[in-house]
Amino acid sequence: MDSEMRQEDHARLGILMLDTQFPRILGDVGNPDTWPFPVRYAVVPGATPSAIVCDDVEPFVQAFIETGRDLVASGCTGIATTCGFLALIRPRLSTALKVPVAASALEQVAQVQAMLPSDQMVGILTISAATLTLAHLEAAGAPPHCPVQGTDGSSFSKSILGNLTTLDVSDARQDMIRAAQQLIADHPNVGAIVLECTNMVPYAPDIEQATGRPVYSIFTYLSWFHAGLRPRVF
Repeated sequence: MDSEMRQEDHARLGILMLDTQFPRILGDVGNPDTWPFPVRYAVVPGATPSAIVCDDVEPFVQAFIETGRDLVASGCTGIATTCGFLALIRPRLSTALKVPVAASALEQVAQVQAMLPSDQMVGILTISAATLTLAHLEAAGAPPHCPVQGTDGSSFSKSILGNLTTLDVSDARQDMIRAAQQLIADHPNVGAIVLECTNMVPYAPDIEQATGRPVYSIFTYLSWFHAGLRPRVF
């Protein structure tokens, strides 16, 4: 515990957590062992997955700001979140917190698109295609025409959005593979996939293997983000 506390004391990256009870398996943004560097977490009370993904984020904006200020006061020089839908409030967070904010894996889409051949597109895998809007894509700087495939109604989505205490990892893995394969079947010109949902990271290798496409996620985004907060010494 003392070692963990010392690592946290040196954290440059602060992560605003949704108020959740579902399992945070290895690879999940909310599992500290996912990261090869120290992070500091802070939970935003009442900000459940369903409230942020399916309802209205506006009642929680001030709580995200206040919790973020606590992380900055503790020494964090960059802030992230644990839900891709929070791209909507990134401008307000960064303005209020006065530090860089990486709110959503969707914020990588434009960069990934720029790397692809001109006849290919980025495809987005999301936990809820029903509620991922053009406003979310616009706020993230993503092209509005990106193909989107959801895992709506799946075992994975039910566990995360329902904030259940259990998660069938095997079922979730198959949910990811089916959704990714459907995305490619519907849009063969998808040359890379971005995972909107931060809880999809553990299944990125399965998605890559099933589709043959590179996969980007909150893990790839925050690994890059952190590299600027604490540059490697050579």
